[in-house]
This record gives sequence, structure tokens and C-alpha cells, in this order.
Amino acid sequence: IYLQLFWAFSKLGRLALGGYAALPLISQQVISTYHWISHNTFTDLITISQMTPGPIAQFSTFVGQYVAHLPGALIATFGCILPSCILVSLLAYFYVKYKDMKVMKTILS
Repeated sequence: IYLQLFWAFSKLGRLALGGYAALPLISQQVISTYHWISHNTFTDLITISQMTPGPIAQFSTFVGQYVAHLPGALIATFGCILPSCILVSLLAYFYVKYKDMKVMKTILS
């Protein structure tokens, strides 16, 4: 179950860059593909996650907690935020490496 949680939410983390436009993808993963929660539970968790910062990551935490308690919450959240962390780290690396190039200065100005 932990590998499924990680894989499903890392997929969402990679593809859900549009925020709420990803709700059909999220629904498909947690309701249709893995049958972790019902449609009613899905709407309840989405409603609760709306009240928190980072609602998509919070939703992954809630589903992970619902499915596999604390370890599931941690794994689902890590899977959801890992793709963004990798992307930001890569962008920071390239910025530091090329920040003195004239082209980069022009682009950023």
C-alpha cells in the first residue's frame, strides 16, 4: 500500500501543476484506480483541504492518513511534494551555475 500511495501521489505531484484543474486526475487515482475512498469521502476531504495552505498536498496527507495512518500520510505527502522539490532544486542549480551569463541576466531583467 505504501508504494501505491507514493506512486499515485508522486504522479499527481508531477502532473497536477494546474491545481484544481487536476481534480479529475486525483479522483480517478483515489476513487477509480485504487478504490481507497468513496466519492463522498473524496468530497469531504477536498472540502477540508480547501481550508489549509497547499490544498493538493494536504489532500494527499488526508488520503494517506485515511488509508494507512501516519506512515501512509507521510509517504503520500512526500510523494506529492517530491517532484516539485526536484524541479525547484534543478532550477536553483542552473540559476547559480549560469547567473553571470549575459543571456541569463537579460532574460531575468
